[in-house]
Amino acid sequence: MGRKDASSSRTPVDQYRKQIGKRRQDYKKTRTMLRATRLKAEAKKTALGIKEVALVLAAILVFLLAFYAFFYLNVTNEVNLDLDPDEN
Repeated sequence: MGRKDASSSRTPVDQYRKQIGKRRQDYKKTRTMLRATRLKAEAKKTALGIKEVALVLAAILVFLLAFYAFFYLNVTNEVNLDLDPDEN
């Protein structure tokens, strides 16, 4: 009976090994969690936001309107010169 009682209780070495194993597993978990949060933060930094997309679209629209206005005004001036009433 003495042997059963002694074997049922853990030795200090076994307890120490178990603690080391738990710490190692916890460290691995936290490492993966930290890596996931780091990757998420990097993705957030590099992702285009709605503001940036809107600014680019607005800049393209302004450029196209300026291009159109330039040619529209250029064509209307030429038409007005061609229709000069004093030529008849």
